Amino acid sequence: MHSRQDVYQQLHDYLVELFEVPAEDITPDARLFEDLDLDSIDAVDLIVKFQEITGKKIPAMEFRSVRTVDDVVEKIHDLVSS
Repeated sequence: MHSRQDVYQQLHDYLVELFEVPAEDITPDARLFEDLDLDSIDAVDLIVKFQEITGKKIPAMEFRSVRTVDDVVEKIHDLVSS
């Protein structure tokens, strides 16, 4: 899971499976809280899920500035690529 596309696909799948977000609502520009109706607990669950796959510690503070699906992809991609 190293390309941005891989990260996006994984995130897309999690949003659909774990949070029951309609697949057609998930776009790079979709805002997590306003458009996809996630809350802060969901965001933490998502971080934990990515930690499990990547085996890397993902500091929650890193995600304070995250607003859109693409922001999440960017953060995760940066962390797994470093």
